[in-house]
Parts: sequence; C-alpha cells; structure tokens
Amino acid sequence: MPSHGAPAGAAGATVRPARVHLKVNPIACDGSALCAELFPEWVGLDDWGYPLIDSGPVPPWLLTHARRAVAACPTLALRLED
Repeated sequence: MPSHGAPAGAAGATVRPARVHLKVNPIACDGSALCAELFPEWVGLDDWGYPLIDSGPVPPWLLTHARRAVAACPTLALRLED
C-alpha cells in the first residue's frame, strides 16, 4: 500500500515541491504596475514603473498571490513557470 502523499509507485521516493518562478515579458508589459500592487512581496518597480521580479522561486505560501497577479495582468505579460 503506497504511503499517503506519495504518488503511486513512488514508495520511499522523496517528493520535492515544484519550484515555480514568476516571469515577465518586457515587450508585452506596459508598466501598469498592477502586479506590484497585487504582489508586492515579489514585485518591485523600477524608476519608470516597470516590474522588477525577484528571480528566486516563489514560496508555496505566496503562490496564491502570484497567481492572482498573473491573472490580473492587463497585457498578459506575467506568467508562472516550473
């Protein structure tokens, strides 16, 4: 019987959480700064109002905020990558 939380067939295997990164397409971004308002823990702004994204993986407890910022981006310039 597989252990709880482990995928079938992975008995004894260590399951690591996915490392999700927030990325911005600088060509698509219009500098609306909505991402920085919705996700200030991870997104700063440069002198012209364009996003400066933390390059590290988004911690699991902040993924809800990251997803909300991606969904609200008016130009679809934000995305989450594994």
